[in-house]
Amino acid sequence: MASDFEILGSNARMILDSRGNPTVECEIYLSYAMGRCSAPSGASTGKAEAVAFPEGGAARSIEFFNEKVKRSVIGFNSLDQSGFDNMLRDIDGTDNFSRMGGNLATALSMACAKAVSNAMGIPLYRYVGGMLLSVPRPLGNVIGGGKHARNGTTIQEFMVSAEGSSFLDSILVNSKVHRRIGELLQDRLKGQAIGMGDERAWAVSMKDDEAIDVIIQAAKEVSTETKTKVGVASDFAASSYYKDGKYHYHDRSLTQDEQIDFSISLIKERGFFLLEDPMDEVDFDGFASITSSVGNRAVIVGDDLYTTRSDLIRKGITKKSTNAVLIKVNQVGTLSQAAEAVETTRLAGWKSVISHRSGETTDDFIAHLAVGFRADMIKSGTVGGERLAKLNEVVRIQEDLIS
Repeated sequence: MASDFEILGSNARMILDSRGNPTVECEIYLSYAMGRCSAPSGASTGKAEAVAFPEGGAARSIEFFNEKVKRSVIGFNSLDQSGFDNMLRDIDGTDNFSRMGGNLATALSMACAKAVSNAMGIPLYRYVGGMLLSVPRPLGNVIGGGKHARNGTTIQEFMVSAEGSSFLDSILVNSKVHRRIGELLQDRLKGQAIGMGDERAWAVSMKDDEAIDVIIQAAKEVSTETKTKVGVASDFAASSYYKDGKYHYHDRSLTQDEQIDFSISLIKERGFFLLEDPMDEVDFDGFASITSSVGNRAVIVGDDLYTTRSDLIRKGITKKSTNAVLIKVNQVGTLSQAAEAVETTRLAGWKSVISHRSGETTDDFIAHLAVGFRADMIKSGTVGGERLAKLNEVVRIQEDLIS
């Protein structure tokens, strides 16, 4: 029986992500099953995360796979996920996958897990989570800027999260907010171009304060119309505009203390329920000031602050920097390391948010991880095929769980 889970072969190919850039897709072959996974890429990346691709890009990752990985995985017991992931790290020989690329490692690691779940005849979410499962709350980008959109807001993402009676109801309401924002922007910006960014959020040339007004208005109107609570949120990605000790917005520059005050005001005065990366990625103390001030009134999420690394999450726990962590597999390169990060987060009593990347594929593995890891939220946009691939899969999973 064990031989049924022995890896007989593997494959890697180059495909395109949602930005039209090259990424990698991998397959792991067992006796009676195969697992396939494609890895996404981020534009806004933390300094501590795994290198997506080595010098030479996705093509070099494929070359490395053919030279070093393809033969090495043959005969390995695919049931040993952590052992497989450790083997990838050993083959790479660096602490950030700079030789093979974190995307290749991610695609191989997830393909291994998918192959096993397929061989067992169970869904990936069940293989990852066993019997302890939960359906997350959707968190979606509706107005974009920063590194995700040209000529957009300084703040990278303005997001909404509906609390519908089902996951499907929630994503329907989120999409209604997205549509309503488009209508409001047309009314406000007559004659100006309105586009969409990498994550299909609206991208317009406007001040952040104006965008805040628009998202709050749209959320209130749709909430009233649908009788569904809609929370508003933001991913500052503050490191992307932090320089020389200040946060440089299009129309002003803020000191550390002013950035902290601005972040707190969004929660206490404007009603935001979640802020992601409101401070620079090494400012654990600045994050802690915000978290201490707002208490349980809001979710303060660390992304670039932690980059899904358990050692950095433990540092944040010690300093009480946040009360939630964003989880992205390709930030660390393997499923087992992401699982460790989730468990570290859970033991602290913090929330976890499973996230897409700005350069996505149509792979839906984060939907399964969100359910299997019992994440509080899944962040995967509001519209767009590669975003809905994940959200629609959660709809199917919820249907499966209640049937």
